[in-house]
Amino acid sequence: MLKINTPNNDEQVLLHCCCAPCSSAIIECMLANGIKPTVYFFNPNIYPSEEHEIRKKEAIRFMKEKNIDFIDEDYNHEGWLKAVKGMENEPERGGRCLKCFLLRLTETARYASEHGFTLFTTTLASSRWKSLEQINEAGREAAMKYPGTLFWEQNWRKGGLQERRNQLLKEYNFYNQQYCGCEFSIRNQQ
Repeated sequence: MLKINTPNNDEQVLLHCCCAPCSSAIIECMLANGIKPTVYFFNPNIYPSEEHEIRKKEAIRFMKEKNIDFIDEDYNHEGWLKAVKGMENEPERGGRCLKCFLLRLTETARYASEHGFTLFTTTLASSRWKSLEQINEAGREAAMKYPGTLFWEQNWRKGGLQERRNQLLKEYNFYNQQYCGCEFSIRNQQ
């Protein structure tokens, strides 16, 4: 298992979670390294709402198994649509994705700040389909909006975590979505 340390040596971290498959190996790794994550599920980009519910239920199932606290933030897809208005035709890894990451990670930083977490990170950094540079940029910007919070930039694709993710996917028989979540990424796949 990958050896990790938090950048501020904190043993607690608020982990923004996009889905169970992406979070499973990260959580396993954190726990093996003495880090206690609290999972924060804020994904207003996911469409349709039934997809959001499936992903949330799978995440909850895994968190219960691992005895991890799970924070379920409100689903506000209309608010997300307003935030990305005008970017509907952006390609994957384009401006819409950066805006989406910033929205979700800013909300994560807000929650962290209001609930005594100094450190937050995201499972988005485990997806090979997303730009790690965009995720880190959004995380840093979100942390700057909430002094006292720090975004943990970690490439969750390395150190065997991608392979372990795939093993856990099969072991837990997770629902494994085939698109990032937003209706614009579905359209781009067709």
